This record gives sequence, C-alpha cells and structure tokens, in this order.
Amino acid sequence: MNEVQALLMGIFQGLTEYLPVSSSGHLAIAGELLGIQDPDQIMSFTVAVHVATVLSTIVILWKEVTWIFKGLFSPLKKADKLMDRFNDPQKYAINIIVSMIPIGIVGVFFKDVIEEAFSGLLVVGCCLVVTSILLGFSYFAKPRTKENISVVDALVIGVAQAIAALPGLSRSGSTIGTGLILGDKKENLAQFSFLMAIPPILGMALLDVKKMCEVGVQEAMAGITPMALVIGFLAAFVVGCLACKLMINLVKKGKMIWFAAYCMVVGIAVVIWQLVA
Repeated sequence: MNEVQALLMGIFQGLTEYLPVSSSGHLAIAGELLGIQDPDQIMSFTVAVHVATVLSTIVILWKEVTWIFKGLFSPLKKADKLMDRFNDPQKYAINIIVSMIPIGIVGVFFKDVIEEAFSGLLVVGCCLVVTSILLGFSYFAKPRTKENISVVDALVIGVAQAIAALPGLSRSGSTIGTGLILGDKKENLAQFSFLMAIPPILGMALLDVKKMCEVGVQEAMAGITPMALVIGFLAAFVVGCLACKLMINLVKKGKMIWFAAYCMVVGIAVVIWQLVA
C-alpha cells in the first residue's frame, strides 16, 4: 500500500465508520478498486485506522465521555444539560456495558468464522441492501418516543451491533436504526451509538495486534511504509472527527433516508458487478 492508497483508505475509514453506509463494506470495495488484495499484509494499517476512529470519537464526544467517567466515581449532585439528555451517568455506563456483550461474544469466538464464511463483495452488496431496508424502515416507523434508553433497549441495540459484524451491514446504521424502531429519541441515539462502539473497536484493534505478534511485526508491516501508515492514520482521524460531528447533526434532523437510498443503489450495483464479472 503506497501513500496515495493509504490516504484514500484512511478517508474511507474515517468517513464510513460514522455514516450509516458500512465501513467494512466500503473498505472492501475500495480495496478491490485500488488493487489492495491481501489484508494480512496491511494489518498494521487496520490497527492504525481503528485507533484513529476511536480517538476521533473521544475528541468529538469528550464532554460526554468525561461526564460518564466522572459520574461513575463521583455522583453528580445536581442535574445539568447532559443529565437531562442521558438521565444518570451510572445507568448510562451500565447501558454501554450491556450493549457491548453481544459484540464481545462475536469478536472473541466468531470473528474469524465470520471473516471466512462471509468474505467476498457479493455478500457486501447484499448486506448494503439490507442496511438500506433497515434505515428505510426506521425512517418510516413511528413508535412512541422514549425519554431515555433502557437496559433492554441497550441489549437489543448491542445485538444489532453484533449482527453488523457482517461486511456491508452498517454498524452505526444498524444501531441507530434499531434504536429508532425501539422508540428511543434521535437526540440520544447518535451519541450512544458512537460511545458504545469505542470498546469494541479498541478490542478489534487489540485482536489485530495479537495477530500481528503471531505472524511477526515485520510481516504485518510488509505491505505498507511507515509514511503511508502515518498518512492513513491522520486521514482517518481528521475525516472521522468531521463525519462524527456531521452524523450527530443528521440523526437529530432525521436525514437517514438519504443514506438508505445510497446504500440501496451501491448495494445493487455491487451485486450486479459481482454477478456479471
């Protein structure tokens, strides 16, 4: 992977990690178009861009992250704007932990199985169509709006995140869309979706680091130069910050339907491409 490829892949990662269009699916498509065929040769790049997107989440949602941690160890004495939006910091942290359980099980026990069984752009195209259907359904569904995300809702949203381990199923689209169907407030869902993704993304990066240690750092770095690695990291971080902020505003304004249309078009195009090729 050269510097230009790293820049483009970093931009794709930063943008699609937050927009409900599937980062894994778009990276697979981009890798095919850019001629990047062997992911094991750029494991270090995968780790770098995952860490970059986590850092971008923490930067944009820094106030929310510190609010949760402060609330865990020093209960707030009076309500503030964040309390009004997120209820109680302890309860919110518990919801985050509960939401992590399904993806934790999948990541530890089934990550390699999913990667092997569902590889290929045809699967990506089909899953993009499913993402489109979910986003469309969540847009037109009109359930009663709940004031706060419950523990049960957090678990269901966590299951949606685990299912989104399939390439082409958008993680943010699945979690936010599921939350909207459950009746959770738009104002709360984007932040919750991005905050609940921090531990799983870091966990995925740690699993990749473990895999790097098993195959050897030299082999893991064989397909990319240090400069390309830095460029990809910075691109994913900067674009991730912009995309995270943009997505929060779009969810509040109820603009998810446009992403449903996009995923449907791209998904059908990829399916046709793979069947014709």
